[in-house]
Amino acid sequence: MENLGGGESAGGHPLLGVDRIEGPLRAYLSRIGEVFRAFEKQDSGCLAYGVVVPGDGGDERWFVKRAAGGAVGLRALKRAWAFHRAVRHPVIVPQVHRIALREGGGDSLAVVMPWRDGEVLYHPAERGRRDRTTPGSPMARFRALPVARIEAALARVLDAHLAVEAAGHVAVDLYDGALLYDFTAHEMHLVDLDGYRPGPFVLDAERLPGSTRFMAPEEFERGATIDIRTTVYVLGRTARLLLDAGDEERAWRGTAAQLAVLERAMAPDPGERFADVGELTSAWRRAGCSGGS
Repeated sequence: MENLGGGESAGGHPLLGVDRIEGPLRAYLSRIGEVFRAFEKQDSGCLAYGVVVPGDGGDERWFVKRAAGGAVGLRALKRAWAFHRAVRHPVIVPQVHRIALREGGGDSLAVVMPWRDGEVLYHPAERGRRDRTTPGSPMARFRALPVARIEAALARVLDAHLAVEAAGHVAVDLYDGALLYDFTAHEMHLVDLDGYRPGPFVLDAERLPGSTRFMAPEEFERGATIDIRTTVYVLGRTARLLLDAGDEERAWRGTAAQLAVLERAMAPDPGERFADVGELTSAWRRAGCSGGS
């Protein structure tokens, strides 16, 4: 098999057929194709690249993410690989291949995902901490969409989490930075679900990773049980924040019935929330669409 400048090939494809790369990942990607985007300012401990490579049916676009910054990023990618083996859904951008890396005397890991057009709704490392409120930012543009568009995007998020629930997993570190929205096709996808894991589990640290705006109270309590009711809370917060015209939660754009559903989902006591994502989704659908503009 062909060895394309430092990659150990396990097949004919210059990216999906390579199991190991010796040397810098970006240099290798530049040899086999064109790196058209680089995401090198990340909070997650990972670096990522968009690359075009030739395929049997023409040029293909891929998203390649590598662990950087030591054990934290590597552990996240390994956990995410296990999650993607267990959960498949059209809204969740899958990890389809992984590659061992050897660079500068150290070992690391990269994963390959299909490229999806769109913009993450919040990306403070790339665009600054005011990214949610800056005019023209992805979040500001998303919040200005017709309500029906936002409701359709939220429906996709809920549907994906029915698959997460069915696989016995729970959401960890779901926030607007994991929401990739295509403003042309008006489609929502979920990315970077590296914290998701089998549940329930007992929190053995002072807190879980994540955005405090989205996290349930128990995610800050050592010894607390993290289960599907935690996921219900986070999904409630996601809908509450996305269906508001601003960042201070004073401009609710949905209906009173929808807000009542979300208030139950976000109850501080897990026992007062919906029992699972299925129950939340059913209640949300019964609350109906606002029909607003």
